[in-house]
Amino acid sequence: MKEATAKTAPAFALKKSKSRAGQIWKDRTLYLMILPGLLFFLIFKYVPMGGLLIAFQDYKPYEGITGSEWVGFAHFERLFQDPEFFMILGNTLILFVMNLVFFFPVPILLALMLNEVRHSFFKRFVQTIVYIPHFMSWVIIVSISFIMLSMDRGMINELLSWMGFEKINFLMSNEWFRPMYVLQIIWREAGWGTIIYLAAMAAIDPQLYEAARMDGAGRMRQIWHITLPSIRSVIIILLILKIGDVLELGFEHIFLLLNAMNREVAEIFDTYVYTAGLKQGQYSFSTAVGFFKSLVGLLLIMGANKLAKKAGEEGVY
Repeated sequence: MKEATAKTAPAFALKKSKSRAGQIWKDRTLYLMILPGLLFFLIFKYVPMGGLLIAFQDYKPYEGITGSEWVGFAHFERLFQDPEFFMILGNTLILFVMNLVFFFPVPILLALMLNEVRHSFFKRFVQTIVYIPHFMSWVIIVSISFIMLSMDRGMINELLSWMGFEKINFLMSNEWFRPMYVLQIIWREAGWGTIIYLAAMAAIDPQLYEAARMDGAGRMRQIWHITLPSIRSVIIILLILKIGDVLELGFEHIFLLLNAMNREVAEIFDTYVYTAGLKQGQYSFSTAVGFFKSLVGLLLIMGANKLAKKAGEEGVY
């Protein structure tokens, strides 16, 4: 009996392997469509991870990774002892919290409002208008903001002057940098963020709304008791991913707004890495800063995902 089982096991495994290969060949078109994305992540995300070794070295380009001196955690100690570390950490956290509080709910609210629009032409028109800024680069968004907020003939300052108020130097002001940053993000990304929520709302069973109407529920009650609970899992997943970007606010946007006058509130880890790594040639130190950012993001994603699962949600993994 045991001998028969031992003989049939390899045959079963071989048959299973052939069936799997046959299924892959059957779906080869789908796998070919996935291939470019897999290659992108492999080449630009996973292969460069080998370069993280230089965060623990006194890296010199002419000696390479294998020839550079190993210094352990010296660069991390330098980072935490840097007088500017807490300023940069504080700026990054404040901007992230403002982003989370003021920007994250906007796509949800916008999607809820668009979902209530019954006139298809008007709905498509509004969607197109709010989607367009996403396809403009940060250079264009910031340039438009500069033109509108400039002290010299800027539309906003001209309007303030016409109304009898003093002009405000938005571009050089510490007080206005953070509101300006958040408003630019809302302007560019809010419309695009509604796509996922509208897709989730489209999957809601219409019979739920019909039953609610029969029970006398108005539109607000339907949104509160049907729409929001139905898209809750999507909101949780996007929130978890957002939390993972706590120290990853994006280099280009901040760099375009950064200047000597607002540096105290605008300098973040991304611009700090650029200054230390590319402008000053401190490759090992800038890699250590990037390593620190990634590690914090990973830990936060894992923690948020665990809390989401404890709350009964699926999480991201």
